[in-house]
Amino acid sequence: MSMHGMTRIAAALLLAFGAAGALAGATAPPPAAAAVQAYDLDADVARALKLFDVPGMAIAIVKDGQVLTARGFGVRTLGQRTPVDGKTLFEIASNSKLFTAAALAMLVDEGKLAWDDLVTRHLPEFQMYDPYVTREMTVRDLLVHRSGLGLGAGDLLWWPTTAFTTDEIIQKLRYIRPATSFRSAYAYDNLLYIVAGKIIALKSGKSWGDTVRERILNPVGMRMTTTSYTENAGNANLASPHSKIDGKAAVVKAMPTSNAVGAVGINTNAEDIARWMNVLLAGGVLGKDAQGKDTRLFSAAQSRELFTPQTPIRISEPKPALAATRPNFFAYGLGLQLRDYKGHKIATHTGALQGFYSRVIMVPDQKLGIAILTNAESGGAMNSLYFRVLDHYLGGDAPDWIELVKEVETETLQKDQAAQNKANASRAAKSRPSLPLAAYDGEYEDVWYGKVAIKAVGSKRMLSFSKTADLTGELTHFQHDTFIVRWNDRNLNADAYVSFALNPDGSIERMKMAPISSEIDFSYDFADLTFTPVRKAD
Repeated sequence: MSMHGMTRIAAALLLAFGAAGALAGATAPPPAAAAVQAYDLDADVARALKLFDVPGMAIAIVKDGQVLTARGFGVRTLGQRTPVDGKTLFEIASNSKLFTAAALAMLVDEGKLAWDDLVTRHLPEFQMYDPYVTREMTVRDLLVHRSGLGLGAGDLLWWPTTAFTTDEIIQKLRYIRPATSFRSAYAYDNLLYIVAGKIIALKSGKSWGDTVRERILNPVGMRMTTTSYTENAGNANLASPHSKIDGKAAVVKAMPTSNAVGAVGINTNAEDIARWMNVLLAGGVLGKDAQGKDTRLFSAAQSRELFTPQTPIRISEPKPALAATRPNFFAYGLGLQLRDYKGHKIATHTGALQGFYSRVIMVPDQKLGIAILTNAESGGAMNSLYFRVLDHYLGGDAPDWIELVKEVETETLQKDQAAQNKANASRAAKSRPSLPLAAYDGEYEDVWYGKVAIKAVGSKRMLSFSKTADLTGELTHFQHDTFIVRWNDRNLNADAYVSFALNPDGSIERMKMAPISSEIDFSYDFADLTFTPVRKAD
């Protein structure tokens, strides 16, 4: 850890208390706080909140082992005056993946498993669609998004909140067809982190949540952080989730995901995540013991594993206005995305759940960490501030990313709306379904998700997913044998096409789905479903 310009005693104190202990309530600001004072963070955040329609946000910035800022902005709940502060809890979704990777790293340190152990050695019932992949999949493979599964494959087993158990989700992996060959391409998935969470529970003898709390949160000093949404009951200092409904931010219900631990689950705040970043940037060092030796969460060797590129990620070309954000290298480590920016290696990850977006950014060679937690589904607010704060600390050109990102976001949304308008305008509006509407009623089954049902409810035809209460909505005719399902829960922003194919005798062969917008979250993996009618016994 670089301690340039600091005394050895000060460095030891920072390691002992800054990373693992409580945030110090010092009467005088630390020397590095001048950097924060020179940067008008408040003005940037206020502008981003307003421009991107975000009610509240928490930001933590750490540098050289010190917490420069860990505080809130805006309000916890739209329409109320309760402010976000450094202790306000946010769901951080996939930023939980690094906790899973760290827990595995600790088990590796203890000799309870190895990164390249076969998964079936620790979870004999584990099975993928392809027997070869089942046989060859390692613990490392679970974390690095190269399994052959498609983007977000199988996410409808847990998103939005479902009635499937964790074990049922893992069991259903064997029915999900791969999109590519094993280890040939990067495609982000969540289900294999759920498998990793299960292995952690088996090897530690406790649940994933209890293991993470006892082995990571408590030693790091993250006393306010929880490992499931249900643990937040009774805590008034919670950020409410917000989604866009008809283009306007509104409070929505939370999305519990107790069956997806390992992939998501952590709820934290600015003060606690500052501690977490400091430990990570210190290579796993928690502080000093009585003899002055490092106390560690995990070894230096495991720290290098977490921050080492494992799977290359294809670099896409950003919009011209955002050209400076294009990396020269892009890869996935263990629970972290790795890229470069202005000549520095960046370790980062995002998280998204209904009503919450978050991003954690670390610059190891600068011992710089930035966490941005929001209570709205706004990538624009989060990403624009990501580059604004990085530019301040890394120097060089500093465009107005807030304005540029907003322009690109507006353009993208306009193009998506235009595509939807075009599809609606070019449809065969006078066409009719091939069959009487009642003929589409009944149960349909997909091999990995299970059953959905279509039935008449009053004058409407409703589609409902058997294990996902929120996925219930009205079917309206689009053209020919294609309908649109509009979910009752309008904050889902995930309406989908529902298309039927017929057999030669006029009976229904299958039903397929597809999102109507390119902006729908990839975890609504409707396109991966193929439903066939459930035939009733004679």
